[in-house]
Amino acid sequence: MAPYRVAVYGAGGVGGYLGARFAQAGAEVSLVARGGHLAALQERGLELRSIRGDAQVRVRATDDPAEVGPVDLVLLCVKSYDTRETAARLGPLLADGGAVLSLQNGVDNEDVLAETVGADRVLGGVAFIFSTIAGPGVVAHTGGPGSIVFGELDGARSERCERLLALCQAADVPAELVGDVRVRLWDKLAFICAHAGTTATTRLPIGVVRETPATWALFRGLVAEVASVAEAEGAPLPPDPVGRLSAFAQGMEAGNRSSLLHDLEQGKRLEVDALHGAVVRRAVAHGIPVPLCEAVYAILVPWLHGPPDAQLPG
Repeated sequence: MAPYRVAVYGAGGVGGYLGARFAQAGAEVSLVARGGHLAALQERGLELRSIRGDAQVRVRATDDPAEVGPVDLVLLCVKSYDTRETAARLGPLLADGGAVLSLQNGVDNEDVLAETVGADRVLGGVAFIFSTIAGPGVVAHTGGPGSIVFGELDGARSERCERLLALCQAADVPAELVGDVRVRLWDKLAFICAHAGTTATTRLPIGVVRETPATWALFRGLVAEVASVAEAEGAPLPPDPVGRLSAFAQGMEAGNRSSLLHDLEQGKRLEVDALHGAVVRRAVAHGIPVPLCEAVYAILVPWLHGPPDAQLPG
């Protein structure tokens, strides 16, 4: 049997971690990256530093999807603000009937992809992997269960999803194939809006958030607001979202910093429009008050495109 072909589009923290694990399991992995990270991947391969075991793998790396050709699966791990532009470049990868699995933040990406490549080519998913690019060609996995949840948008249990599940098992990547992936996307969004919202607005790790009563109340309130919007959207979250997601946050390493905070500190663009912005827009449409999400969005949106020019005209 031919090896399972995977193209990781956006070989950052999540994409790099999964690409390394799938390559270890014998999959034919190609990474689509750019800049100094790409140059290092081409020269030295991908180095993974992980709490679940380090790895050094040699994989094809390029900035041109046409050099990769058709694959069984595209793992889309770019930032949400790049989804539409990236979707337009996926044609060479999907020409042979392949599918694209979005492992991005937010609840809009699957629909954006479907507009370009067709809904029948799109899988939804969420990743619980805390990892970042530690340097060119190096991905550091520092926490989280290292797992993914995925499924067909229509809830069907397809052969292509079963094949991916088998690959995850071979790669020792905890995975769950589900029929309610849109609910899982909203559940993850509720956690991200709380975790990223509190850590980025305070510029502090989750441990300080937990230990500060007013800030911890903000965390819990953000979860509740997103849960109310999810229910209005027809994707009611599993029972007790506030208690359940707060308990998950209680189990995190005290020094954990969200990717939103990391991007803020590094002067990069922020995904806040796909997170709190998306919740606010849907809340307005449903007539649901979300004052905490509105406040977080208002605080962070000046940094949407990177550091604003804070100097007053002299």
